[in-house]
Amino acid sequence: MTLHLIKLCVGAESVEDLQDWIDERMAVRKKRGEKLEHKHITRMVPKRVEALLGGGSLYWVIKGQIAARQILLDIRPFIDGDGIGRCELVLEPKARPVLPRPYRPFQGWRYFEPEDAPPDLSARLGDVAHMPEAMRRELSELGLL
Repeated sequence: MTLHLIKLCVGAESVEDLQDWIDERMAVRKKRGEKLEHKHITRMVPKRVEALLGGGSLYWVIKGQIAARQILLDIRPFIDGDGIGRCELVLEPKARPVLPRPYRPFQGWRYFEPEDAPPDLSARLGDVAHMPEAMRRELSELGLL
């Protein structure tokens, strides 16, 4: 069974802002000759790795709303230079916008069941997919999406 993670995206103002940050990090890695992977470091290691890597994504909460997701490609536990256990979440370097939905603040990451995940914005959602992100966010806050 597929399982997802959900996490706050601290510092990003929008999905576009998140994607710009991802692109910038990938450009730095390319310039340094490093492997072209987009990684997010967490302190806790997920226990349900098999379910997460069986089609799971990391959903990002931006400014109080679930706004985007990135496909999980790998999960790699490691010990940092201070001897502290950490985890690399290897992610597809593309932030996929989803239908926005309010989500309250929390710390760390949480497991996120597939039935709770909002759909990706796509042509099947009609005009909603073509709206500016700020308009989708506002309509969602008003309960109209």
